[in-house]
Amino acid sequence: MQDASIQTNRLTDLANPTRFISLADRLVPWLGALAAVLLAIGLYMSFSAPEDYQQGMTVQIMFIHVPFAWLSMMCYSVIAISALGTLVWRHPLADVSAKAAAPIGAVFTILALATGSLWGKPMWGTWWVWDARLTSVFVLLLMYLGLMALHRAMDDPSKGARAAAIVALVGFINIPIIKFSVDWWNTLHQPASVFRVDGPTIHPTLLWPLMVMAIGFTVLFFFFHLMAMRTEIWRRRVGAMRRIAARRADA
Repeated sequence: MQDASIQTNRLTDLANPTRFISLADRLVPWLGALAAVLLAIGLYMSFSAPEDYQQGMTVQIMFIHVPFAWLSMMCYSVIAISALGTLVWRHPLADVSAKAAAPIGAVFTILALATGSLWGKPMWGTWWVWDARLTSVFVLLLMYLGLMALHRAMDDPSKGARAAAIVALVGFINIPIIKFSVDWWNTLHQPASVFRVDGPTIHPTLLWPLMVMAIGFTVLFFFFHLMAMRTEIWRRRVGAMRRIAARRADA
């Protein structure tokens, strides 16, 4: 019971924006340094990896495309969890987290689509096909852009928080569609080759650089996410102060 009480108190402390900013100030430099080290190691391993017997040097696009694709879905999962925090637990920083994650997720999704096209041209002979995987990822990008527009449409962040949270949760149905689209429909996109019940089908010389790059980009996401949340908290504080000053001036 005492341990549970301690954990609850820690979560309550993080709900305080001032304490969260203090925590972010301590974590951001370490996350940035860790991401830089991991990505440097991952890039070295990627350029040192052997060519694929079928794809040749173009297989190296995998080392950035796959992490971008993973993170495009993970970012939206963070938004969905934050939406639950807004609707169910009414956590004061949940909407801040969702709003901060949306632009980052949009960038990762754009990069996933762009690198996928670069990889698809030599493999498939075309830059783009409207198959299930590519189409569902494109829909994910539109969802990110829609959430960003919804947040910007509201002058008072608290008014748009619930609406954005509901839209985010409804849109989460697209994440399993993206994940299992290669299994449910006939598609040019290759099936899962890393996270499989029977183990990865990628050779270790390609798998290890891929995993290091994926971890590095994941740390980079949390680095950007904490910085964006910190900036959003300060922006909201400034906006609240301006509204208070405007009301006092009218009075």
